[in-house]
Amino acid sequence: MMEIIDFEDFNKVDIRSGKIIEAEDFQNAKKPAYKLKIDLGELGIKNSSAQITKLYRKEDLLGKKVLAVVNFKPKQVADFMSEVLVLGIETEDGVVLLTTDKEVPLGKKVS
Repeated sequence: MMEIIDFEDFNKVDIRSGKIIEAEDFQNAKKPAYKLKIDLGELGIKNSSAQITKLYRKEDLLGKKVLAVVNFKPKQVADFMSEVLVLGIETEDGVVLLTTDKEVPLGKKVS
């Protein structure tokens, strides 16, 4: 069942626009994943572990605009510290990244 939350709860989640500037294989991950570096504008460059290997090749990710949660606690994934959570929708074919349909400044907050 879907949990109903207040708008204030939504406002606690800090989702920002970013751009993938680096993608490499994450050899030590339990499930196939990439290590990503994401440019979040004024927030700087952050690391993220993303299980998106089914639908995306590393070279296709470079320059891709994404949305990421930036205020979760960093999470240790094998030997890598994931600092932000890149958002996507899980489908039968794999995870589809959430992105914007128009250009927006890096680091802009979702409202």
